[in-house]
Amino acid sequence: MTELLYDDDPEPSDRFPAGPLYVPVRPGPSGCVVRLFRTPLGDRTAVGFTSAHRLTATLGPDQAWIRLAEPALRALTAPLGVSTLTVDPQFTAPAPAPVTAVTSTVPASAPTPALRTA
Repeated sequence: MTELLYDDDPEPSDRFPAGPLYVPVRPGPSGCVVRLFRTPLGDRTAVGFTSAHRLTATLGPDQAWIRLAEPALRALTAPLGVSTLTVDPQFTAPAPAPVTAVTSTVPASAPTPALRTA
């Protein structure tokens, strides 16, 4: 029996899609930085989407993105200790609300009266 080469295999064994992914990014000091997310168990993961529509449906229309191939995304995140790649997640938790400064409503303490001796 002849062994199929990877290019001849009609159904590659990779579970990741072929071609570039839409990868969410955020602004960084030197340009764009890949956003990392957390899995439900708390592990860090890189995220990629197979279409811009899926990315905006999950993360919103204001989310910036770049196109990266899966091996390039893995190469970027491997030095950070991130080995998991999640493709097309359908649920994300909302971003935390910005922290606002809490103003004190407690009045300053009144001066203590002097003690009298009789």
